[in-house]
Amino acid sequence: MAERGPTATPERIAPAIKRDLEPALSGRVIGPADAGYDEARAVYNGLHDRYPAVIVPCHTASDVAAGVRFAAEHDLDLAIRGGGHSGPGFGTVDDGIVLDLSPLRSVVVDAGERIARAGGGCTVADVDGATHPHGLATTMGTVSSTGIAGLTLGGGFGHLTRKCGLTLDNLRSVEIVTAAGEILTADDETNVDLFWALRGGGGNFGVVTRFDYALHSVSEVIGGPVAFPAEAAPAVLRAYADLMDIAPDDLGGIMGLGQLPPFPFVSAEHHGTPGCIALVCWSGDPGDLDDVLAPLRAVAPALGEGLGPMPYPVLNTLFDELLPPGIKHYWKAAFAHELTNDAIDVHAAFMREWASPEGGTFFFPMSGAAARVAPDDTAFGYRDVGLNVVIGGSWSDPSLNETMTPWVRLYHDALVPHSEIGAYTNFLAADDTDRVPASFGSNYERLRAIKATYDPDNVFHVNHNIRPA
Repeated sequence: MAERGPTATPERIAPAIKRDLEPALSGRVIGPADAGYDEARAVYNGLHDRYPAVIVPCHTASDVAAGVRFAAEHDLDLAIRGGGHSGPGFGTVDDGIVLDLSPLRSVVVDAGERIARAGGGCTVADVDGATHPHGLATTMGTVSSTGIAGLTLGGGFGHLTRKCGLTLDNLRSVEIVTAAGEILTADDETNVDLFWALRGGGGNFGVVTRFDYALHSVSEVIGGPVAFPAEAAPAVLRAYADLMDIAPDDLGGIMGLGQLPPFPFVSAEHHGTPGCIALVCWSGDPGDLDDVLAPLRAVAPALGEGLGPMPYPVLNTLFDELLPPGIKHYWKAAFAHELTNDAIDVHAAFMREWASPEGGTFFFPMSGAAARVAPDDTAFGYRDVGLNVVIGGSWSDPSLNETMTPWVRLYHDALVPHSEIGAYTNFLAADDTDRVPASFGSNYERLRAIKATYDPDNVFHVNHNIRPA
């Protein structure tokens, strides 16, 4: 459902913006009267149908700087779009300016130094595609069209989280445009406070136009889903949580609850029925995997397994067909130190009520390498929770437009007594503003102070906002 229809404002102010801003850019500005406007304003989440005054495709950091300065000088809302996957729709805005980073898609790999330098508009597929030929990888998201900018700045959970840490843990340097329109470098030696804040603080501090990542020797993995029936969900969830606490770092595992997809290795009678899926990523010795998975397999017979050797980038595409651009998303998130029996009962009950084949509840482990980083080493402070849980309300059926969002809220409300107040900011909904301070934990006040230094006027406020101190 569109959040609102077009108003006269974009049409009225776009010509003046184009006239005054375009001379400072290396390309054109796209307004409502221009061909391609509807395509340019579209974002991944079909729930958001917004009408910017202009969209500015940015080919250089200087383009970004010009756009930021213009928005600040004219007091216009400013949205930054990398991959456009923001659940709350922060990659677009009504009546303001959208800086579109998608032209910044180059990736340069230094295999000797094990560093990838990726433009701010790159997607997971761009980085995986550049690093894999060298037998290298870093933690990326689990949908290949996800933009690396939002993924990294908010955290970055993926199949390699337990082995290599969060995506932000692998960040070594950035090029960033500040609210003043300055182009800076930030790393462990330069603008250190800014670099600390960028690793978990989201898009509150500037527009990152280049990310430099540490790479690891990961090429082929053993991956794929293991499917279980609904009645096994409580036992499987307990075994999964226990396994993620003790397994070697080489094991990545995302658990999902919802309708079982039409897997070829699962009997057709189970397709579309409630169930749970363990999505496995094993980067260790292939001969050790059976022993590692034995505790999970022992609790219940699987409906089928789709495990097999594959290039690591392939694993990051397994959700792509299920979650194409344009369907609707409303998510709620929670951190949990443990899966208590009461929490498992909540998940098992709601699992049977999933109405959409695209939606599901997903459990990302916060253990292994990611948990060995101190809470104050980066702005991402929740290092001691066992699980990052997201109720992923995703649907394409228009008949669910009025029911899915309240159902996700009901599900989340039932989990509140069994969860932390804060949650993973990349999975927070637009109506979770009151949860933002708690989601940064003890790091929040330091983030507010850094925000006051680099963005005292809160130019970057179309986000899960950290207000300047």
